Amino acid sequence: MSTPCNLNRRSLLQGALLGLFSVSGISACGFRLRGSVTIPYKSILISGRPSPQLRYDLERIIATGTNAKVVASGKDADLILDIVSEDSTRQILTYTATGQISAYRLNNRVVFRAFDNTGAEVIAESDIYVIRDLDFTTATVLASDIQQQQFLESMRSDLALQILRRIATLGRVSK
Repeated sequence: MSTPCNLNRRSLLQGALLGLFSVSGISACGFRLRGSVTIPYKSILISGRPSPQLRYDLERIIATGTNAKVVASGKDADLILDIVSEDSTRQILTYTATGQISAYRLNNRVVFRAFDNTGAEVIAESDIYVIRDLDFTTATVLASDIQQQQFLESMRSDLALQILRRIATLGRVSK
């Protein structure tokens, strides 16, 4: 006869085995978590006109997910990342049968370019944009505003990561 202690151990072991098989199944299909980005530059200056949120996301991702560091002076930088513009817009996507708004489309676009420490342009003026659709109901206006802010934060973080991935494709390694 099984005791409650043996049942707990058995269910714990079954749960651990199920988790192990799930993880091994996901890894077998080629899935992997976003890891660090290897950037061919050791120090980056962020210049131009990024919003405080985009600057924070760029600095955070550079500090935690790359082999580079953010510097405050151009003379210390191997790469100068110039944020030319950042634009966030919201447009109405759909209406209900009664004429009320039922969905928005959020657009976030960043125009940037990059120079090395000699002043040579390594990335010509480029733009990256992210689009998300947001459902909306008048019954949950406050929750929709909070969800929209969360979407925008996620979009800015995604833009910052895409910019750094574009930089990672450069082949030059600084000394």
